Amino acid sequence: MFFLKAIYCRTVQAVLRLLRPFFPYREPKVFPSCANLAEVFQKEKIKSLLLVTDRGIIENGLVRPLEEILSKNGVTYTIYDKTQPNPTIENVEEARELYRQSNSQAIIAIGGGSSIDCAKAVGARVAHPEKPIEKMAGIFRVRRRLPTLMVIPTTAGTGSEVSPATVVSDRQKRIKHIIISFPLIPRYTVLDASLTYSLPPKLTASTGMDALTHAVEAYIGQSTTKETRRLALEATRLIFRNVHIAYIEGDNHEARENMLRGAYKAGLAFSKSYVGYIHAIAHSLSGRYDTPHGLANSVIMPYVLEAYGPIIHMKLKELGLAAGVCTEQDSEEKAAFKLIKAIRWLNTSMGLPDKLPGIKKEDIPLLARRAEKGANPLFPVPKLLTREELESFYYRIADWS
Repeated sequence: MFFLKAIYCRTVQAVLRLLRPFFPYREPKVFPSCANLAEVFQKEKIKSLLLVTDRGIIENGLVRPLEEILSKNGVTYTIYDKTQPNPTIENVEEARELYRQSNSQAIIAIGGGSSIDCAKAVGARVAHPEKPIEKMAGIFRVRRRLPTLMVIPTTAGTGSEVSPATVVSDRQKRIKHIIISFPLIPRYTVLDASLTYSLPPKLTASTGMDALTHAVEAYIGQSTTKETRRLALEATRLIFRNVHIAYIEGDNHEARENMLRGAYKAGLAFSKSYVGYIHAIAHSLSGRYDTPHGLANSVIMPYVLEAYGPIIHMKLKELGLAAGVCTEQDSEEKAAFKLIKAIRWLNTSMGLPDKLPGIKKEDIPLLARRAEKGANPLFPVPKLLTREELESFYYRIADWS
């Protein structure tokens, strides 16, 4: 049975690789400042919009500069600030109703990946009012153009500012719906490092490791291209050299700017080469327990990389060279060990744990089934794992002390 499933998964992935040159991938237009959005308002004749964010962004005053630009350009706006750390279907529907009531013409998201994901899903629901979120889950099910979507990330990690994906939690079913469709790629992205200064150290760490996970999984999978490999290596180099500095020096502009660039490049890489079991396991935990996505990725990553074994040692050496944690003289096995050890060191040095509390033993079979369903057949993982192998990860990362 596993053999037949493996054939099915690899066949689907091979077909997607063949079709990739025909997919409408695109990059958002990138601006260095919110002030540059004035040209978008003028070009697209935007007079009213919905601003999607969360309470923390409001309380930190990060929205004020944007509000000044909107007012200066005569753009009226309605704020939705109830986005949860793992945005829910309820968040999306509440924000969509505000969009409708305010006669908005466009959407701006400012915040972390949660606000951006929420805004993407709102845009999808505006484009497809007849289609609920659960019917959009999967690939290529959002087919209409969204309202103009502008995003302003205040974290360096999720890659949502450039990817064709969004993730929405279903609180009733306690699962996550992953929606992958090209219209979800934002039209405009603002990468302004000064907006990330106030990000707390703990979130700087977990979002930074989220970006590293994107780069690593995009690089070690079986659907890479010359472009995605280059982007993943560049992202790995930027993240390894800057995430710890950004963690201890929140207002270090160079480190913050490099982290934004690294997260963006990692986002471009995984948008075309996809992710793998690290993300699949993290999504199962976030859906069931609301575990923060970046935190889950940071904890899981070393365990999964070890489990893949020699099949990825060469690629891990190449990533390790980019990260500066091994040398050309190291064997592939030794270099892989050094990279995994360096990832664990980064986690520890930034106060991230190596295990997660709250995992219930009786939930593990369900979590493994959901991870398997989330990964297969789409994710071109280096090595297909059985459900029993996936179950073992939850036991290894569970903190039952």
